Amino acid sequence: MTPKALYKYFKLQNEFLQLLFNIYHQFIHDNKVIFDLSIQQQKPLASRSYNQWPCLALFMASILVLSACTTQKPAGIGNPIEWNEVTGWNEDQHADSWPALMNNCRVLIRHEAWSQICKAARSLNSPDHKQAREFYETWFTPHAVHGADGKTTGLITGYYEPLLFGSTVPDENYRYPIYQRPENLLRVDLSELYPELEGKRVRGRLEGNSVIPYFTREQIDSELNPLKGEELLWLNDRDDVFFLHIQGSGRIKLTDGRIIGAGYSDQNGHPYVAIGKVLIDWGELEREEVTLFSIREWLHDHPAQARVLLNQNPSYVFFEIRENVEEGPIGSLATPLTPERSIAIDPSVIPLGTPIWLETYLPDNPEQPYNRLYMSQDTGGAIKGPLRADIFWGNGDSAEYMAGLMKEQGKLIALLPKTSSIEE
Repeated sequence: MTPKALYKYFKLQNEFLQLLFNIYHQFIHDNKVIFDLSIQQQKPLASRSYNQWPCLALFMASILVLSACTTQKPAGIGNPIEWNEVTGWNEDQHADSWPALMNNCRVLIRHEAWSQICKAARSLNSPDHKQAREFYETWFTPHAVHGADGKTTGLITGYYEPLLFGSTVPDENYRYPIYQRPENLLRVDLSELYPELEGKRVRGRLEGNSVIPYFTREQIDSELNPLKGEELLWLNDRDDVFFLHIQGSGRIKLTDGRIIGAGYSDQNGHPYVAIGKVLIDWGELEREEVTLFSIREWLHDHPAQARVLLNQNPSYVFFEIRENVEEGPIGSLATPLTPERSIAIDPSVIPLGTPIWLETYLPDNPEQPYNRLYMSQDTGGAIKGPLRADIFWGNGDSAEYMAGLMKEQGKLIALLPKTSSIEE
């Protein structure tokens, strides 16, 4: 919860409390009840009029309810905890997180809270696991992350970098385009007029003198072809294009044998809708059946309905070519992602770059705890809320398998720099 939101919350709470006192004061006045605050002269409880007690009880009950609301933990990053409360902390291979931390420092070294941290990290060069663990304990403080109503666990999913097949020119085999950022796509910043929209993704296009919503997925993929001329590449599979939008980046093997990267450039501003949930709502799949693979199978088995299903998600992603594919896809922090050490979070709750201790389980071994240190270096249209996170698994068959099946409950602990505060 932001400082501004906290101020509004406590202001409203104080106004309600004052109202309760005013009501009770009026009740006392109307009933001409005199309370002598002198201990020696105070009237026995039994001598007071019993018709006063229902209102008194109601008043006290209201105070207790208000107190309960006051002590409830707000959603977001909570108070500091001790390192011995971080489950499995000493068992992780902390040095394996060092490349992701160094990627953090490419950007965050310019931030005051991170400047000394990054200088100290760079001086260590290649620490062993013990040195890396002690470094984190020296420079960071663990904070539990809470959801609404004090909830401590949320949904942990996964994503990966798929290998797809494409061409720089269309033909009968390569006929499904991915688009670059269109020239007519406007980024609208309304934060000066409406501060509550700061950081919100607002996109549109001009029609006459008016800014209207940008084209939806259904409009873009229709026969009207409103983005003709903005094609970046053509792929050989319609569903691959859709799932590339979901993953946000991918490797494309071209017809000449070269492999290039397609990285996230922008988005059309429409909200992300999970088509797996749509299939549940349609009665086509049970919740526990929904995976990347079951959705692909449904699309293959229902060609007449496939386009209708895909259009339920109006969100559309635009791409740019990334020549250096070996460095890895670029996340929202503008740094390369590290397999099994980079994670996507909701940046309105957890600042990008924050080290995150994740406690969860894996789909192929649900009995074995999976506790690991990650760097929050990416975001996603479906990643909303304090306890929602998405693990980057890398590329290859194993990464696809884990990303396709991952949907476990997990706990997040944010490691905040000791030189910063939650409000920052």
